[in-house]
Amino acid sequence: MSGLVAGYGATEVLHGVSLCVERGEVVSLVGRNGAGKTTTLRSVVGNVAPSAGTVTFRGEDVTDLSAEATVRKNVAFVPEERRIFPGLTVAENLQVGRLGGGDTAEARDPEAVLQEFENLREHPDRKGAALSGGEQQMLAIARALVAGADLLLLDEPTEGLAPFVVRQVEDLVRNLNDEGIAVLLVEQNVGVALELADRHYVLDRGEIVYHGTSDQLRENGEVMDRHLGVTT
Repeated sequence: MSGLVAGYGATEVLHGVSLCVERGEVVSLVGRNGAGKTTTLRSVVGNVAPSAGTVTFRGEDVTDLSAEATVRKNVAFVPEERRIFPGLTVAENLQVGRLGGGDTAEARDPEAVLQEFENLREHPDRKGAALSGGEQQMLAIARALVAGADLLLLDEPTEGLAPFVVRQVEDLVRNLNDEGIAVLLVEQNVGVALELADRHYVLDRGEIVYHGTSDQLRENGEVMDRHLGVTT
């Protein structure tokens, strides 16, 4: 994306945001609450219409596409609230994901995807409402894979999860990246972002104020303290 300006009604949240995710990368977008991180992801996937700037994917301008059309380009969005269907089983949730999938990626069979998630494959008939928070997060990511994901947008995937479940999510993201899926990760837990991502963008009040590698960000005490609230 380049020079993205977006918001809600008369309220402008993003003020010229530019960032990129290359094929095969994990990139994080970090910042304090209210910085505009979720709005950035929503603008990429088409849930928020930018008033200026461009969003491109694999060289194609997708700025004005609807969320449904963007998904069909194989851009998958897993929101913070996960949005699984609580009254449907694990298997049924995955079948729903297949209905709105992308057109160009190799189709991922729901049963094959299920086998990659140990906690889920043991309970394919369990209703979404009966899953733990970690299992719901896994199901949301699995559904995105069934839909077809070349670029996976993850909004706070470890929020509210126990530490051992956070490790499981980290392992999952690494495995997906090893399979060639690029990831744009919004993460409040800076430690998780530093472990997972190749590069980091720091967002503050709707503007990118820093960009660097994990080593560079770790060593920049001013940015860590001022913009992320982390004392080094």
